[in-house]
Amino acid sequence: MFKPFVINPPVFFGAVIITAIFLSVGVVFPSQAEEIFGALQVTLLETFGWLYLLAVGIVLIAVLLMCFGRYGRLKLGPDDSTPDFSFVSWLAMLFAAGMGIGLMFYAVGEPMSHFLAPPTAEPRTIEATREAMAVTFFHWGIHAWAVYAVVGLSLAYFGYRYNLPLTIRSGLYPLLKNKIHGPIGHAVDIFAIVGTLFGIATSMGFGVSQINAGLNYLIGIPVGPEVQIPLIAVVTLLATISVVTGLDKGVRILSETNLVVAVLLMLFVLVVGPTAQLMRDFVQNLGLYLDSLLLRTFNIYAYEPTPWIDAWTLFYWTWWISWSPFVGMFIARISRGRTVREFVTAVLFIPAGFTFFWMTVFGNTAIFVDTGIAAGELGRAVASDISVGLFKFFEYLPLSGLTSTLAVLLVAIFFITSSDSGSLVIDSIAAGGETETTTAQRVFWCVMEGVVAGSLLLAGGLGALQSATIASALPFTFVLLALVWSLVVGMRADLHQQNHALVAPALGANPAAGLTWQRHLGLLLHAPTKAEVQKFICKEVRPALEQVANELTSKGRATHVQDEENGAIALRSPAEGTRDFVYGVSLAEQRLASISPLRTKQEFRFEARTYFSSGGKGYDVMGMHRDQLIADILVQFERYLSLTHAPEAQLLHGAPEHELK
Repeated sequence: MFKPFVINPPVFFGAVIITAIFLSVGVVFPSQAEEIFGALQVTLLETFGWLYLLAVGIVLIAVLLMCFGRYGRLKLGPDDSTPDFSFVSWLAMLFAAGMGIGLMFYAVGEPMSHFLAPPTAEPRTIEATREAMAVTFFHWGIHAWAVYAVVGLSLAYFGYRYNLPLTIRSGLYPLLKNKIHGPIGHAVDIFAIVGTLFGIATSMGFGVSQINAGLNYLIGIPVGPEVQIPLIAVVTLLATISVVTGLDKGVRILSETNLVVAVLLMLFVLVVGPTAQLMRDFVQNLGLYLDSLLLRTFNIYAYEPTPWIDAWTLFYWTWWISWSPFVGMFIARISRGRTVREFVTAVLFIPAGFTFFWMTVFGNTAIFVDTGIAAGELGRAVASDISVGLFKFFEYLPLSGLTSTLAVLLVAIFFITSSDSGSLVIDSIAAGGETETTTAQRVFWCVMEGVVAGSLLLAGGLGALQSATIASALPFTFVLLALVWSLVVGMRADLHQQNHALVAPALGANPAAGLTWQRHLGLLLHAPTKAEVQKFICKEVRPALEQVANELTSKGRATHVQDEENGAIALRSPAEGTRDFVYGVSLAEQRLASISPLRTKQEFRFEARTYFSSGGKGYDVMGMHRDQLIADILVQFERYLSLTHAPEAQLLHGAPEHELK
């Protein structure tokens, strides 16, 4: 039986149309395409280069403040949620997210390029070596992962705490509320799809160029579009087969094996290279990176303009921005139950730390080789074609044929898994956050990635891919800044609610609903038994919940009371598109202190403890009258409305309190 497509039509067709318009340049103006894309890149970077640099700096500062400030203790999910994966497994997956085509392509090429043409130092000097490694670390360091972290944090936070779909628009919920389901939300998801599509296409372009260079080195296959386009077609076909046959487990095993091989390749270079020197270089590189971190974050070379920053830093920043929905979705999916502090710390520093060591091993060894036995030949090869740098580098190490073959296979497998995973992410966004879609939809996006990469390579080579990335990242830069603002608003509101919800009304959180001081004193001198709490829940809590549920239902908000596990009872008011309102009361026990005089009668004190949809443990309401319980429910409902559907607060304010009694 045919399974219907699951799409969000405005987003799906909007993204396809924008992509088609961009690609049509190569069809309508084939001879001028390279010139057009080049002019577009220059114009965008001259006009908006400062914005890309500033935005990434703001994002980095924001995620660090979220991590080490008061928001760090908030969870990506209800307050009582636990992580889906063990800490070691989670770190391993983050580690895997840090590897990819880019690290293979630039492992030798970038450090050597900066060594030969540094932004400020004299080429091929000790100072050029320092600057080359500091700049490489800067480009592949925590700035890139801060961009990924904001998107991943936004998806995980609002997806798991608010039960919103895992799509980019959900991250703007605190700012837009239900408007995320309208034109603004559609536009945000379209920007995310187009940016991801061109970001993946750029990685595919780098990958196919390096595969082509490797095959040329190994078996003499010529380098050019006549080989690269068929290579894209083959990789797209393999990724499509993975999608159609459901070989996700096999591809995952292949990807994990690929990662192990990549690490072994790095260790091989470390062992056969100048090992002791590399370890010293690594420490030195870290110091150079940290020393120049703040200045480079905001250095646009305003007083001494140079095309270097356009070709390197600004291109990287736009690439990370366009790639962020893909990586952000991946790390969000595996991070439910983590605290914000755990998430940001691990995402920023685990992959970046591995990348730093990877770049040191390959980059510093390449410089060592070029200034030694290669006598400048490696540098000339990189300057001529950066994609051949890795293979020329292996010529100066043992087992060059084997290592070059492994490098080609590594790039090819990263290529396939990126295409397969990328189609899943784009399809999920185009389907409004749905993950259970048709195979045909994923195949469509898989093929679209190959078409975009191939078309832009034909239209203008890697330059066209870079221009497309820079252009597609511009609108998403504004989305990225909005996500930062929205996270702060949402976290501040949640923290405020958490701080108030965990304070018992008897202590002043809501004087109108609290106990009298005499009743409070009586409870302090008497530890309720299990039977007394069960009776209280039955005689006072249930009628209070039922009265509020009936009133909310009569006002158009369907609400019900249900019995839950272990004698708990809860009022649940479902909400479309966000988390439900829940006011529950459970039977909880607390061991009395060994020196408590009440312990002579019983070992435990039993409580009627509240709980909410945010997962907080709540407070003890034992001893409240029915009217006091109703008033407390209304307090929590009003706090809930302030975070979600604020206009519905009229439900609360429009009903005199006596109507709910």
